[in-house]
Amino acid sequence: MSARTTMARLSLTAIAMSDTLPDHLSNDPRSKFYDEQILARGIGIRLNGVEKTTVEEYCVSEGWVRMAVPRALDRRGRPMTLKFSGKVEPYFLDTAPAASPSE
Repeated sequence: MSARTTMARLSLTAIAMSDTLPDHLSNDPRSKFYDEQILARGIGIRLNGVEKTTVEEYCVSEGWVRMAVPRALDRRGRPMTLKFSGKVEPYFLDTAPAASPSE
């Protein structure tokens, strides 16, 4: 297989997978689950049907999210987090707007 064919397949795979979210994602750049391109699109998280805005990390298959605790810092100055379990539903915030009916 030539390099050109391989690159074409990789780019087609990237286009096809662009609307799927990873199973595990973190917004901490030090984490191995950090993905800047996905986070730039904007991610929303629902835990047990309720939208959460302070999610630092999530895992769909294990069913948990890590959320920041307001006004609490650890000894290194980073926000403290608590782990909550339940049904995790991630989604992109930048979905295409619905077409309005013409009048």
